[in-house]
Amino acid sequence: MKKGKLFVISGSSGVGKGTMVSAILERNPEIKLSISTTTRPPRPNEENGVNYFFITKEEFQEQIKNENFFEWAEFADNFYGTSKKFLEDSINQGQSIILEIDVQGAFQVKEKCKEAILIFILPPSMEELKNRLTNRKTETSDIINKRMSLAEKEFAQKDKFDYQIINNELEKAIIELENIINLERGIKC
Repeated sequence: MKKGKLFVISGSSGVGKGTMVSAILERNPEIKLSISTTTRPPRPNEENGVNYFFITKEEFQEQIKNENFFEWAEFADNFYGTSKKFLEDSINQGQSIILEIDVQGAFQVKEKCKEAILIFILPPSMEELKNRLTNRKTETSDIINKRMSLAEKEFAQKDKFDYQIINNELEKAIIELENIINLERGIKC
Protein backbone atom coordinates (compact mmCIF):
# COMPACT_ATOMS: atom_id res chain seq x y z
CA MET A 1 0.00 0.00 0.00
CA LYS A 2 1.23 3.48 -0.88
CA LYS A 3 2.12 5.56 2.18
CA GLY A 4 0.26 8.77 2.88
CA LYS A 5 1.88 12.20 2.93
CA LEU A 6 2.49 14.30 6.01
CA PHE A 7 1.99 18.05 5.55
CA VAL A 8 3.21 20.30 8.34
CA ILE A 9 1.60 23.75 8.31
CA SER A 10 3.45 26.25 10.52
CA GLY A 11 3.56 29.95 11.13
CA SER A 12 3.05 32.34 13.96
CA SER A 13 -0.19 32.61 15.84
CA GLY A 14 -2.54 34.90 13.92
CA VAL A 15 -1.28 34.22 10.37
CA GLY A 16 -4.45 32.34 9.43
CA LYS A 17 -3.18 28.75 9.56
CA GLY A 18 -6.38 27.43 11.12
CA THR A 19 -8.64 29.14 8.61
CA MET A 20 -6.55 27.94 5.68
CA VAL A 21 -6.34 24.37 6.98
CA SER A 22 -10.12 24.28 7.58
CA ALA A 23 -10.71 25.31 3.96
CA ILE A 24 -8.32 22.63 2.68
CA LEU A 25 -10.04 19.95 4.75
CA GLU A 26 -13.48 21.06 3.59
CA ARG A 27 -12.41 20.94 -0.07
CA ASN A 28 -10.44 17.68 0.32
CA PRO A 29 -12.30 15.37 2.74
CA GLU A 30 -9.83 12.55 2.03
CA ILE A 31 -7.14 14.54 3.91
CA LYS A 32 -7.28 14.31 7.70
CA LEU A 33 -6.19 16.75 10.39
CA SER A 34 -4.03 15.51 13.21
CA ILE A 35 -5.60 16.77 16.43
CA SER A 36 -2.99 18.02 18.86
CA THR A 37 -3.02 17.56 22.61
CA THR A 38 -2.67 20.66 24.81
CA THR A 39 -2.72 21.76 28.41
CA ARG A 40 -4.08 25.23 27.63
CA PRO A 41 -7.73 25.96 28.40
CA PRO A 42 -10.18 25.82 25.49
CA ARG A 43 -11.02 29.07 23.69
CA PRO A 44 -14.69 29.90 23.09
CA ASN A 45 -16.25 27.47 20.59
CA GLU A 46 -13.37 24.94 20.85
CA GLU A 47 -14.35 21.34 21.57
CA ASN A 48 -12.34 18.56 23.18
CA GLY A 49 -11.47 15.92 20.58
CA VAL A 50 -12.34 18.25 17.70
CA ASN A 51 -9.96 21.22 17.98
CA TYR A 52 -7.57 19.74 20.55
CA PHE A 53 -7.42 17.06 23.19
CA PHE A 54 -7.41 19.13 26.36
CA ILE A 55 -5.55 17.46 29.25
CA THR A 56 -3.80 18.46 32.47
CA LYS A 57 -0.09 19.19 32.71
CA GLU A 58 0.33 16.07 34.82
CA GLU A 59 -1.32 13.91 32.12
CA PHE A 60 0.86 15.55 29.47
CA GLN A 61 4.04 14.88 31.48
CA GLU A 62 3.01 11.23 31.79
CA GLN A 63 2.57 10.97 28.01
CA ILE A 64 6.02 12.52 27.48
CA LYS A 65 7.51 9.97 29.87
CA ASN A 66 5.81 7.14 27.97
CA GLU A 67 7.11 8.56 24.64
CA ASN A 68 3.58 8.88 23.24
CA PHE A 69 4.30 12.10 21.32
CA PHE A 70 5.78 12.39 17.84
CA GLU A 71 6.65 15.97 18.79
CA TRP A 72 5.84 18.31 21.63
CA ALA A 73 6.60 21.87 22.70
CA GLU A 74 5.95 24.31 25.52
CA PHE A 75 4.71 27.85 24.94
CA ALA A 76 3.30 30.43 27.37
CA ASP A 77 3.27 27.89 30.23
CA ASN A 78 1.26 25.37 28.21
CA PHE A 79 2.24 22.18 26.40
CA TYR A 80 1.28 21.07 22.88
CA GLY A 81 1.96 17.65 21.33
CA THR A 82 1.15 15.22 18.50
CA SER A 83 0.23 11.56 19.04
CA LYS A 84 2.89 9.25 17.62
CA LYS A 85 0.50 6.31 17.17
CA PHE A 86 -2.11 8.34 15.23
CA LEU A 87 0.45 9.72 12.76
CA GLU A 88 2.26 6.47 12.12
CA ASP A 89 -0.93 4.43 11.72
CA SER A 90 -2.55 6.97 9.38
CA ILE A 91 0.45 7.41 7.08
CA ASN A 92 1.10 3.65 6.91
CA GLN A 93 -2.55 3.16 5.84
CA GLY A 94 -2.10 5.59 2.92
CA GLN A 95 -3.82 8.54 4.60
CA SER A 96 -2.51 12.08 3.97
CA ILE A 97 -2.39 14.08 7.18
CA ILE A 98 -2.11 17.79 7.95
CA LEU A 99 -0.34 18.81 11.13
CA GLU A 100 -0.88 22.43 12.17
CA ILE A 101 1.95 23.10 14.61
CA ASP A 102 4.57 25.64 15.63
CA VAL A 103 8.01 25.98 14.04
CA GLN A 104 9.77 24.12 16.84
CA GLY A 105 7.41 21.17 16.38
CA ALA A 106 7.79 21.28 12.59
CA PHE A 107 11.53 20.77 12.88
CA GLN A 108 11.03 17.90 15.35
CA VAL A 109 8.69 16.24 12.84
CA LYS A 110 11.13 16.71 9.93
CA GLU A 111 13.90 15.16 12.02
CA LYS A 112 11.80 12.03 12.62
CA CYS A 113 10.07 11.94 9.22
CA LYS A 114 12.32 13.17 6.40
CA GLU A 115 9.45 12.88 3.91
CA ALA A 116 7.31 15.44 5.79
CA ILE A 117 6.49 18.50 3.69
CA LEU A 118 6.96 21.72 5.68
CA ILE A 119 4.85 24.74 4.67
CA PHE A 120 5.31 28.11 6.39
CA ILE A 121 2.48 30.66 6.41
CA LEU A 122 3.46 34.34 6.70
CA PRO A 123 1.40 37.47 7.34
CA PRO A 124 1.73 40.36 4.90
CA SER A 125 3.56 42.35 7.62
CA MET A 126 4.36 42.34 11.33
CA GLU A 127 1.92 45.23 11.81
CA GLU A 128 -0.89 43.19 10.23
CA LEU A 129 0.00 40.22 12.42
CA LYS A 130 -0.32 42.35 15.56
CA ASN A 131 -3.69 43.66 14.32
CA ARG A 132 -4.96 40.11 13.75
CA LEU A 133 -3.86 38.95 17.20
CA THR A 134 -5.39 41.99 18.88
CA ASN A 135 -8.67 41.82 16.93
CA ARG A 136 -9.43 38.21 17.85
CA LYS A 137 -9.63 39.32 21.52
CA THR A 138 -8.66 35.93 22.95
CA GLU A 139 -5.38 36.85 24.68
CA THR A 140 -3.92 39.47 26.98
CA SER A 141 -1.57 42.14 25.67
CA ASP A 142 1.26 40.35 27.50
CA ILE A 143 0.59 37.12 25.58
CA ILE A 144 0.27 39.07 22.31
CA ASN A 145 3.67 40.66 22.95
CA LYS A 146 5.17 37.20 23.63
CA ARG A 147 3.63 35.92 20.39
CA MET A 148 5.04 38.89 18.43
CA SER A 149 8.50 38.28 19.87
CA LEU A 150 8.27 34.60 18.98
CA ALA A 151 7.00 35.48 15.49
CA GLU A 152 10.21 37.40 14.73
CA LYS A 153 12.30 34.36 15.71
CA GLU A 154 10.07 32.04 13.65
CA PHE A 155 10.23 34.27 10.56
CA ALA A 156 14.03 34.06 10.70
CA GLN A 157 13.71 30.29 10.10
CA LYS A 158 11.23 30.41 7.21
CA ASP A 159 13.87 29.43 4.64
CA LYS A 160 14.20 26.01 6.30
CA PHE A 161 10.69 25.16 5.07
CA ASP A 162 9.92 23.48 1.75
CA TYR A 163 7.33 26.13 0.85
CA GLN A 164 6.29 29.60 2.03
CA ILE A 165 2.91 31.26 1.51
CA ILE A 166 2.09 34.89 2.33
CA ASN A 167 -1.50 35.11 3.57
CA ASN A 168 -2.32 38.55 2.22
CA GLU A 169 -5.56 37.60 0.45
CA LEU A 170 -7.10 34.58 2.13
CA GLU A 171 -8.66 32.87 -0.91
CA LYS A 172 -5.46 33.20 -2.97
CA ALA A 173 -3.42 31.79 -0.06
CA ILE A 174 -5.81 28.84 0.29
CA ILE A 175 -5.55 28.07 -3.44
CA GLU A 176 -1.75 28.26 -3.25
CA LEU A 177 -1.74 25.85 -0.29
CA GLU A 178 -4.12 23.45 -2.05
CA ASN A 179 -1.93 23.52 -5.19
CA ILE A 180 1.16 22.63 -3.14
CA ILE A 181 -0.64 19.77 -1.41
CA ASN A 182 -1.99 18.41 -4.71
CA LEU A 183 1.44 18.66 -6.35
CA GLU A 184 3.06 16.74 -3.49
CA ARG A 185 0.29 14.12 -3.57
CA GLY A 186 0.82 13.68 -7.31
CA ILE A 187 -2.62 15.05 -8.21
CA LYS A 188 -2.78 17.14 -11.39
CA CYS A 189 -4.87 20.29 -11.16
